[in-house]
Amino acid sequence: MLLLSLLLKAALLRLVNSYHPFYNGFYYNHIMNDDDNGHEKVIDFNGVRLVVETSKDPIYSFSGANVTLPCHYHHEPESEAKHKIRIKWSKLRDDYTKEQDVLVAIGKTYMAFGDFRGRAHFHRTGQRDASLLISDVRLQDDGKYRCEVIDGLEDASDVVELRLRGIVFPYQPPRGQYSLNFHEAEKVCQEQGALIATFHQLFQAWSEGLDWCNAGWLADGTVHYPIRLPRKPCGGVHLAPGIRSYGPRHRHLHRFDVFCFSSTLRGEVFYLEHPTRMTLEEAKQACQDAGAEIAKVGHLYSAWKFHGLDRCDAGWLADGSVRYPIAKPRANCGPAEPGVRSFGFPSKGRFGVFCYKER
Repeated sequence: MLLLSLLLKAALLRLVNSYHPFYNGFYYNHIMNDDDNGHEKVIDFNGVRLVVETSKDPIYSFSGANVTLPCHYHHEPESEAKHKIRIKWSKLRDDYTKEQDVLVAIGKTYMAFGDFRGRAHFHRTGQRDASLLISDVRLQDDGKYRCEVIDGLEDASDVVELRLRGIVFPYQPPRGQYSLNFHEAEKVCQEQGALIATFHQLFQAWSEGLDWCNAGWLADGTVHYPIRLPRKPCGGVHLAPGIRSYGPRHRHLHRFDVFCFSSTLRGEVFYLEHPTRMTLEEAKQACQDAGAEIAKVGHLYSAWKFHGLDRCDAGWLADGSVRYPIAKPRANCGPAEPGVRSFGFPSKGRFGVFCYKER
């Protein structure tokens, strides 16, 4: 009886050892060892490793364009077995704590989600190509994207960054300095044809010359201001140039200005004048009569930055401010540096107007 029991156990052991829980073209056998730090490591024998690669450099684009985010995968060593590959693209927060589904693909079938529906496409040019095509790029598309490839129970991923070429501008509403909580700051940027800027975008603007002594909200709920020329009212003369930080602030209670981000335009900004100039309401109507709309602050900054708009005449904008863009500084047109000059928010007065028309 004892001999029969031992033989039965041996048979069961052989059956268990010959059973593989899954098969996706190759088998895995793992041996656990300690690495030099005392942690367990896995050594694969007769295994194949899935490798996913995207661009290590950021991919640059602009609002309204089409852009391809590259992603390719392969196995090491190469395997001739055919695998049913699943591909998933996600948009990440800067701190990687949250993901937004963009697109999922299995074979030639794919589905896009949310704001990417109708704009995100599986861009396959080869057998191991998992690239993502985004059409009609929007300001909110700026950020990091994860390309994940799933092969059976194996998966691998890599991250690529999409950066929009744009401009950061500081903004104060008509009611004056430091009057916006975070949620109001987000809203006023959207009203000006822009989005609240990220820290990366502010840093890029500072490296290109932005100097502003008023603190403003950024997209992560922190407050900063960029200083190129240290001076007493802006942190002191002994501090080096850089981005001054107030750190995270209470999004409801604390109030500051805001830094907005706008990209290139799909239309044009042009100036209209009238022999006797115009009030704000007359200016809005004049733009409508010209088949356009009164320009937003983001429109004017983008036209100045990317299209070299230069006009030494003040004009109304949609928020009730009066500004003018100078690409080539000259006498009687403000400071010696290029920029968008502001007359503030005059309650009275007659000026020209800047209009915006989609192409």
